[in-house]
Amino acid sequence: MKKILLLSDTHSHIDDTILKYVAQADEVWHAGDVGDLVVTDTIKKLKPLRCVYGNIDDDKARMEFPLHNRFMCEGVDVWITHIGGYPGKYNPNIKNEMASNPPKLFICGHSHILKVMFDKKNNLLHMNPGAAGKSGFHQMRTMLRFVIDSDKIKDLEIIEIGKR
Repeated sequence: MKKILLLSDTHSHIDDTILKYVAQADEVWHAGDVGDLVVTDTIKKLKPLRCVYGNIDDDKARMEFPLHNRFMCEGVDVWITHIGGYPGKYNPNIKNEMASNPPKLFICGHSHILKVMFDKKNNLLHMNPGAAGKSGFHQMRTMLRFVIDSDKIKDLEIIEIGKR
């Protein structure tokens, strides 16, 4: 069993509230637009981190993190990317792979819109944690946390960090 904290779109922002939730997790997953690597370096000092780079990330982030991160967590096939779209409107660059080899859990960021929905066509759970940073149009800073236990994704919580 693993407790996961999922965040995205920090845009160089990390604070004590985010770090409080980092400390409670077993692993932290970041769906891109990290900004300054101080964010990920700080998280990595506390917990294991899985991350992808996003469209605002520079060459340093792109050297450290992949565009796509696909892995097994417990019994769950996970795919994290930054610009992934959502069920019915996936990014054209991943549409074929999604159709031929869908994960059980698909995670992306980019939109700054928190969204969790089940994709019936591909039989997967889609998550976008919204934006944890202060840059962007979003009103509320958000993250998600959940548990992966064997092949089950459960105990999903929305974390509202506060106004941007």
